[in-house]
Amino acid sequence: MAEQSNILDTVKAKLIQANTATTSSAGRNAIAADIAKLLTQLDNIAKSTNYNGTQLISNAAGNAAATAMTFQVGEDSTNNAISTSTINANTTGLSLNAYTSITTIGAGSAATAQTTVDTAITDLNKYRSAVGSVQNQVESAVRNLMTQATNVKAAEAIIRDVDYAEESANFNKQNIISQAGAYAIAQSNAAQQNVLRLLQ
Repeated sequence: MAEQSNILDTVKAKLIQANTATTSSAGRNAIAADIAKLLTQLDNIAKSTNYNGTQLISNAAGNAAATAMTFQVGEDSTNNAISTSTINANTTGLSLNAYTSITTIGAGSAATAQTTVDTAITDLNKYRSAVGSVQNQVESAVRNLMTQATNVKAAEAIIRDVDYAEESANFNKQNIISQAGAYAIAQSNAAQQNVLRLLQ
């Protein structure tokens, strides 16, 4: 949309030139032809701006708004979604259709067109601002998710990094205690059997 903004700035400069008394009618006709070509280029940019076939700033025909998009930025699609508004950055959406096929322009109509182009520049800047806001939200969500992933990996590493030497020593200690207990029980049972044999 930056190039579209440049195009509108150029159109405005040409309209200012057409509005001056020193510009001849032939000069105004040349300016009108330039404006029509610039606005055609603005529409071409709107039609060709897509990502994986999804139109971003206009529909494919270049005469209506692109559909709003929603980005899921977490595990819960209800609470972790960022949505865009519809964007109609073409001559239809910016109310510039009347100037796409002009062949001549007078000083009075150039002044009127300047006001229309100023409004179009304001609208385009609003679209750019909305896209920038969504971009900032998505980038912030990505940074947050990366921090969460780092924290989970750190916690997993702590759990996995058990001190094997210490645990091996504890296992051997418990094994010896268990064997000693089994030996004591065996000796106790043997003593009871000896007493029973004597009593028989």
